[in-house]
Amino acid sequence: MFPVIGCSRFLTETSWRTMDRETGAKGRPYSALQGAETCGGVMVRGPNSGNGTRSSAYYLDSAELAPPRPGTRALGHEIDPLASESQACGYVPPDSAVGGAWSGAGGRWLLWPLRVVLWAALLVIAFRGVTAIVLNEAPASTGGATGPSGGSGSTSATSGQFPVALAEAYAAEFGRVYLNFGPQTQGQREQQLAAFVPASVAAANPDLGWNGAGQTSLQSEQVAGIAVQDPQHAVVTLLASVNGQLMELGVPIAASGSGVVVSGVPAWLPAPPQISLPLSASRSSDPLAQSQLMNELPAFFQAYANSDSAALNRFVAPGVSLTGLGGTVAFDSIASLHVPSGGMTRQISVSVIWQLPDQAGSSAAKLGMAVSKLQMTYSMSVLDLQSGKWYVMEIGASTEAVGAR
Repeated sequence: MFPVIGCSRFLTETSWRTMDRETGAKGRPYSALQGAETCGGVMVRGPNSGNGTRSSAYYLDSAELAPPRPGTRALGHEIDPLASESQACGYVPPDSAVGGAWSGAGGRWLLWPLRVVLWAALLVIAFRGVTAIVLNEAPASTGGATGPSGGSGSTSATSGQFPVALAEAYAAEFGRVYLNFGPQTQGQREQQLAAFVPASVAAANPDLGWNGAGQTSLQSEQVAGIAVQDPQHAVVTLLASVNGQLMELGVPIAASGSGVVVSGVPAWLPAPPQISLPLSASRSSDPLAQSQLMNELPAFFQAYANSDSAALNRFVAPGVSLTGLGGTVAFDSIASLHVPSGGMTRQISVSVIWQLPDQAGSSAAKLGMAVSKLQMTYSMSVLDLQSGKWYVMEIGASTEAVGAR
């Protein structure tokens, strides 16, 4: 028996080992790592064979006292104590990489953001699919085509909305036929109405309530509005002038897909009521500015009526361009002018009397006969740039009530 001093490792039994060296390892210390600090070396006194093949004393290093252990393993932020103690004793397993980058599962945290993104995408797709089914949405057309009717109303119908534009146009065409009737055109009117109503209605009531007596004449007609009740039903209101009287006509319209039809007999409705304008507050005027403008505006309106650009440029502010009326009327006079007090810029109102083109300069005017005239009111924005010389910045319609001054 040979006494062996073993290196005790954490949580392991004391390694006792004796070892015979191969031929050629005569009496020199053996170290697993060159330059490593010796830990747990053992001096062993062997038998004295006398043949000179082995020294009477040699060292066993820690690598020979225990079998190799796996390299350092890091689990999260925990370090294997066995591996740490092995390195402290100078033993470094061949598969370890002390001081190098660890190629373990530290990138596992990247899986969580990827999972969140994937679940979010799946939820969005599922939500869009459910809403498309519930709301009966149709995919957008890539070619920009509308429906069989070619109008925006067809697109609205296919997407579950009432085709407003199509229904308004359809009701307007129906009103032109419905509001014109007389005994001489009864048969033609029945055929035209059949194109707007269901076949069952046309067969049972071809004149849609008219008894065949009397006549009406439509002068004008416009769409006044529409009241949508649901995706299949609405009432279109037409503003019309019939026999010289203003009235409204309510036309019921039914829609399905890209088609529409007049679903019943229309209703004769009263014209929109007139309202009373509120009393306007009294406004102060600038007599000096009003006198200055009265001297300039007649020449301006003459040039404005004839679209004389050379003359207009003398009256308009820098950077302003006016087209004029192109000779459609002729200037007669200024009926009234109101210039409020203020600074260099004023918003004035002026009433101009125009002569109609078929009367201005005609033989009737030369003979002293009455000439057709028309008074109109304008709102103008003027600018004082030269102490009394006013320039026109803008001209348009006035919202001032008739007779307010």
